Amino acid sequence: MALTNSQYNALMREYEAQQAIDREDCQRRKEEVYAKIPQMKALEAQAGELALLRFQKMMTEKSIDVGLGFKEEIQDIQREKAKLLKEHGFPQDYMQMHYVCPECKDTGKVDGKKCHCFQMKALKLLYAQSNIDGTLQKENFDNFSFQYYDNRKRLAGIGLTNYEYMKNIIRHCQKYIENFGQQKESILFYGNTGVGKTFLTNCIAKALLDRGYAVLYFSSAELFDQVAKVKLRREPEDGGDIEDIVDTCDLLVIDDLGTELVNNFVNSELFHIINNRLLAGKGTIISTNLDLKAMRDNYTERITSRIINQYTTIPLYGEDIRGKK
Repeated sequence: MALTNSQYNALMREYEAQQAIDREDCQRRKEEVYAKIPQMKALEAQAGELALLRFQKMMTEKSIDVGLGFKEEIQDIQREKAKLLKEHGFPQDYMQMHYVCPECKDTGKVDGKKCHCFQMKALKLLYAQSNIDGTLQKENFDNFSFQYYDNRKRLAGIGLTNYEYMKNIIRHCQKYIENFGQQKESILFYGNTGVGKTFLTNCIAKALLDRGYAVLYFSSAELFDQVAKVKLRREPEDGGDIEDIVDTCDLLVIDDLGTELVNNFVNSELFHIINNRLLAGKGTIISTNLDLKAMRDNYTERITSRIINQYTTIPLYGEDIRGKK
């Protein structure tokens, strides 16, 4: 589920097209201003000439100080332009470039790294490949029901019925979503098959996607298969973006941890992913059928200690509810 070279190139062409639209829009706004304020065009030309003279003088005399006089003249022109715009009811930035993404200026990159907006575009493509969009339309908080959870028998050691317990869990999940912009907590959901781990995870993923966060979803087996394709085989059509997105997306979801074939490669990559995201303050949600003891048996101590000590671990209880629906 990594971006192919052709998909990457298609995204970059989208950015090039958007830049052309940005330039056309800027020129259109300038022409509108010139029509209402004829002297504005002359002021712009004068500022451009002064800027060029300043640069030439600095290069000729190899000194920054010689350009100070030009700088003051240019600033005077800028103030005059701002005054004219205000007098004629135009915003101060009306003649400047306006971008869909001001952070990368519609280039897709910031300081040589992929911008958040590029991640969102890439994830949209990846989700189209995986059909996860259809799943999230069904598995979300609007469709969550407590009717499948027992409200008679109290859970041992907790003192609540499973119904009451799940009410608390849902409140925690909703608080997690509300606070996500300030504190990207990581969560481990664990419990038997069919108790709602994946459904809860999808509820959170859908809510955060709707708020504009970059959310990447993988089953555990699929995640390590995709990483292996990039790292071990270096397939020519593989753009390699998967590693970057896994490390930098706002929320990474790893579903069904423990269903993959656990070996040295998986242990190494899982530690890398978990550790990098914790250090970067990025949120991760892991769901698994394994209890904490089984996790210690399956994975290295470095992995389990980080999950158990630095994640919020949430056990889920009850019977398989999928047969009740």
